[in-house]
Amino acid sequence: MNSVGEACTDLKREYDQCFNRWFAEKFLKGESGGDPCGQLFKRYQLCVQKAIKEKDIPIEGLEFMGASKGKTEDSS
Repeated sequence: MNSVGEACTDLKREYDQCFNRWFAEKFLKGESGGDPCGQLFKRYQLCVQKAIKEKDIPIEGLEFMGASKGKTEDSS
């Protein structure tokens, strides 16, 4: 599947390959430490955010990873 931004598709594929390799070769074998794909994900995330702004895609009301930072949960 391509990314929302055409310029981001290669980054998406690179991240997907890294994640799938880590998941199959490490995580499923109990080696869950580290984040070998984190930098790729950040680069891809920035690219997608830029594409969303350029295409003027409305994102109000959508939750993203990290969107609740600074918010406190009601623990009642």
